[in-house]
Amino acid sequence: MKILNYGSLNIDLVFSVPHIVVEGETISSTALVKSAGGKGANQSAAIAKAGLEVYHAGKVGQDGIFLIDLLKSYGVHTQFIQVDDQASGQALIQVNDQGQNSIVLYAGGNHRITRAEIDSTLSHFNAGDYLVLQHEINDMAYIMAKAKAKGLRIWFNPAPFSADIFKLPLDAVEMLLVNEIEGAQLARLPLDTSFSTIVDTLVAQFPSQEIILTAGKHGAYYGFKSIREKGDIINFPVVDTTGAGDTFIGYLLASRVRGFDIKESLRLACKASSLKVSRAGAMVAMPLKEEVFG
Repeated sequence: MKILNYGSLNIDLVFSVPHIVVEGETISSTALVKSAGGKGANQSAAIAKAGLEVYHAGKVGQDGIFLIDLLKSYGVHTQFIQVDDQASGQALIQVNDQGQNSIVLYAGGNHRITRAEIDSTLSHFNAGDYLVLQHEINDMAYIMAKAKAKGLRIWFNPAPFSADIFKLPLDAVEMLLVNEIEGAQLARLPLDTSFSTIVDTLVAQFPSQEIILTAGKHGAYYGFKSIREKGDIINFPVVDTTGAGDTFIGYLLASRVRGFDIKESLRLACKASSLKVSRAGAMVAMPLKEEVFG
């Protein structure tokens, strides 16, 4: 069994601000940090830190070579990351004094992936292998269809959410992983809908898929057919929420691969994301497997 994450790689510019800027406002940043990011890269780092072998596929420009080197340092296999002569993906991130964030994305290399590259990458994986996907790269429908035809087990995090997601072959997905906002949008419900109602609606809407809904300080919810479970966070002081959801996904996958049932997997993934938010940064702040699994 192998794990492929076909996902984004971004250069993050993180501005520390007293509050998230509003329209027409100019504020001063107290700090600026350039770091590695992208939901895809973050999730690969989390999977590797959780103790699993993971292959990352995607595309960067020459400005993103350091992203490849960083993933390698965490043990991620990077031979399927392509490099061209254009700009890598970028993320402008504001982090306020309470640790909450606001993000502006530029796709860059994440939207220059070719079908020839997709076909070449997927040729190295077989039925029963895992494919982890987010919604920050191009040609998602093609990747899903090809992976499904090969028998890969697809875990999909539809973030950032857009109406295009409804056009994807979501019946190919084994696990749908959403936060409370994405879940409400996918279920076509108001954003103030209760978490349990969102999960119930998604289970009815996607009867063959397992559903995970993460809800920040309220923990995480699971639904599949008649099964419902909940995981609770550990109440650590919040320093930076960037990458918390990616950490959760990495450790949830690692827990399931290690053979834990869904209740224990939720507990461990919530523990990992709780540790993450208590530290500044994204990949660098993700816990190691010894901190979560003991």
